[in-house]
Amino acid sequence: MDILIVVLALLVAAAGGWPVAAAVLRMAGSVGTSNPLEADPPPQPEGGAGETPPADEEKLTPVQARSILRGGLLIGILERLGVAVAILTGESVAIAYIVAIKGLGRYPELRETPAASERFIIGTLASLLWAVAVTTPVRIWILS
Repeated sequence: MDILIVVLALLVAAAGGWPVAAAVLRMAGSVGTSNPLEADPPPQPEGGAGETPPADEEKLTPVQARSILRGGLLIGILERLGVAVAILTGESVAIAYIVAIKGLGRYPELRETPAASERFIIGTLASLLWAVAVTTPVRIWILS
């Protein structure tokens, strides 16, 4: 029974965090709007595959920030899975390694684009908090 609960917690932590992180990012993008649920970014003109970010980083749209941080869905799933395993095994220091690896891997993109770095921080924190919230009660239950 314990193994089934642990496997379920790992699945919920890894896969269930995506809609949570996406919702938090949508809300963060809607600061200053009257209704956060209607805060989708305005449509952007289609550009070529070699399109570069605007010179003025402050004018970077959420759509452009998303295109800069490619692979975020898979990275987020792996990040939440790693955090969940770290919590369940009592190796919480491993969370620091996960965050450091993720940050170092994204550093070149984040350094060049402040809008992308804001998105990175918000998404990472939402993702980490989700994984911790799902697996901490399971860890406490297993230890009791």
